[in-house]
Amino acid sequence: MSETSNSNTLTDIERVNVRRYCWYPAFGSENVGFSSWRFFDHYGQLEFRLTNLSMSEISVVRGMLSTLVILETGPSDAANQIDTDKAAIWTRNKDEVKDRVDLYNQQRLELVQFLGIPPGPARSTFSVRLNV
Repeated sequence: MSETSNSNTLTDIERVNVRRYCWYPAFGSENVGFSSWRFFDHYGQLEFRLTNLSMSEISVVRGMLSTLVILETGPSDAANQIDTDKAAIWTRNKDEVKDRVDLYNQQRLELVQFLGIPPGPARSTFSVRLNV
């Protein structure tokens, strides 16, 4: 599939980002054979949905992806400014990084819900690690 945007299909990088944002692992090259995880129903549902989206649904997914790309950098941007506790009358929000991560993950869940699939297996690992 081409990397250029075609209005009636998702590009390879868009499909990769949907998988990533929905907590699914890398799909890998089709030339290296089939990994066993590809045969689980929820992976098949995701790939079926990505392949069969309507043009209107593709537009919605592209909008969600552009939002997620911005939100993904938010926590690291905020973390770069945690060295200042007070400057004049400004006081940093000590919860800003957590708040940004929460917003980012909420938007990821919106994408999962829009596609009608369960979150990928990496979400449970992620949630346990963060005590979410």
